[in-house]
Amino acid sequence: MNLEQVYKDCKALLEGHFLLSSGKHSKFYLQSAKVLEYPNKAQELCDELAKIISQYSIEFDCICSPALGGLLAGYELARSCNKRFIFTERVNGEMTLRRGFEVKKNEKFIICEDIITTGGSALESAKIIESLGGKVVAFAALANRGFCAVKNLNTKAKENAKLPNNTPLFTLGNFDFEIYDSDQCPLCDQGSIAIKPGSRGN
Repeated sequence: MNLEQVYKDCKALLEGHFLLSSGKHSKFYLQSAKVLEYPNKAQELCDELAKIISQYSIEFDCICSPALGGLLAGYELARSCNKRFIFTERVNGEMTLRRGFEVKKNEKFIICEDIITTGGSALESAKIIESLGGKVVAFAALANRGFCAVKNLNTKAKENAKLPNNTPLFTLGNFDFEIYDSDQCPLCDQGSIAIKPGSRGN
């Protein structure tokens, strides 16, 4: 599957000056909502992701996604795998599990995002699950922005990656765009202002 072409066809690979959820800046932005607004496309992508995970014989009971970005990808992956789905969400800036969702002792989870950058939100969700007695056996996402190591793509982690080295990440592809710290952004130096077209801004 040519994931980059999928994003381009859905007009989901944006070019400009963007503020990422990680706080970093980039010339490119992956707007997965533009891909996932088409249920048949979401099904196609997550069925493919489920096949990749099954090739590694990962045993799990449930999929958990951090809201808001990971909800559609996680739900579709759970459907494809015929597993339960729950999600974490921020309350006053802190990731938490609400809405009557429960985690059983030693229940095995995959944490699923739409896009993994440094893995911060996914790691927050993982910590919630493990604090309640669950076990996180893998991470998954439609795409990786190039920071975290991807098991099925055999890529290495970069310095800012936050996901644990001993837990595999599976994705459909890797978008290794140039990403800048906010105080070292050449786009800012040119007078451009970063915008956030995703879930936590405009």
